[in-house]
Amino acid sequence: MSDQQKELRGSPPNYEALRLVAAGTLGAALLGLSSLIFAGTVIFMILAAPFLVVFSPILVPAAMILVLSTAGFLFSGGSGIGGLAAILWLCRKARGQLPYAAGQLDFARMRIASKAWDMKERAKEGEQFVQNKAHENTEA
Repeated sequence: MSDQQKELRGSPPNYEALRLVAAGTLGAALLGLSSLIFAGTVIFMILAAPFLVVFSPILVPAAMILVLSTAGFLFSGGSGIGGLAAILWLCRKARGQLPYAAGQLDFARMRIASKAWDMKERAKEGEQFVQNKAHENTEA
């Protein structure tokens, strides 16, 4: 047997080529499916357009009512859940049942506030330094 045949026999199969073939096949199938769906959507819109024009005085207000009422229900539900969560948090805080991470959050908040105060003081010092230098340069 030649050295080249031994190398081919001992080498693992080329999975990259198999992946490329599989991805190409899957991509082509999905592209074909999407083109069929697009064509069907265009045909449906062509057939439905006259009905939408005829029934638009009824459909537009109905759609507006549906959208606004859905938005109202979602907003009221979200507000209710937020209010309930706030009340539960207050009750747990009053009882001292907050999780361990709450103390860490307070500590982090205080550290951030401290760093902000330090940066504010440094900015004031830098401003004074720049003003002094500008004053020295204008006098000279």
